Amino acid sequence: MSATPPFFLAADWPAPAAVRGGSTRRRGLGVSPAPFDTLNLGGHRTASGDSAEHVIANRAALREALDLPAAPLWLKQVHGRRVVDADSAHDEEPEADAAVTRRAGVVLTVLHADCLPVLLCADDGAVLGAAHAGWRGLAAGVVEATVAAMRVPGERVVAWLGPAAGPSNYEVGEEVRAAFVDGDAGAAMAFVPTRPGHWRVDLYALARRRLAALDVMRVHGGGRCTIGEADAFFSHRRDARTGRMASLLWRGR
Repeated sequence: MSATPPFFLAADWPAPAAVRGGSTRRRGLGVSPAPFDTLNLGGHRTASGDSAEHVIANRAALREALDLPAAPLWLKQVHGRRVVDADSAHDEEPEADAAVTRRAGVVLTVLHADCLPVLLCADDGAVLGAAHAGWRGLAAGVVEATVAAMRVPGERVVAWLGPAAGPSNYEVGEEVRAAFVDGDAGAAMAFVPTRPGHWRVDLYALARRRLAALDVMRVHGGGRCTIGEADAFFSHRRDARTGRMASLLWRGR
């Protein structure tokens, strides 16, 4: 793949040249009809009404269009903190919210439609990690678990934050705020009150804060909003019945 195709938002970060990563957009490839138009990559648990045939066709088209070195490792995501080692024996779609690899040609993949995809890379490209960090997973420590599984000092890790619900549009209740602030009073800076018992939350700021605590200071991305950019991204918060994007990370052979 030479030029970046219109359906793909390439990660803009200082990863080694052999490392490729980024997030899909909702259109520019794929066969799914509205409201899943057109590149819905969600599995049977997240397709929310789109046919399995459409998703299978979309996944096949994605692999071909990106010239992926192997089929992506799809996860059964549960909003937790479990990390799977993609280089070890595992189920076809392991139940986890993150994965790591040290092998070239392994394609790490997380699905999302408002939750935050976090791509991680050792500065020499030797180990990669990808995490699905919705508010539950982020609060549970999926980012910390992924960095730990990489077994690389934080100062050697580069991160990219893919498209997620942005701070101008993502309103949450007390449960979400308490999940972060009860264990870290400083996390309150990511919450802006809107009405009694409700706040706008900045998932990007919360992720950066947690990465900084791990000495991961080279953090890129984080400027998009899945809720506000309806033409570019799926959003469960905005539309309820919708598709899923994928964030992918791999190293060429």
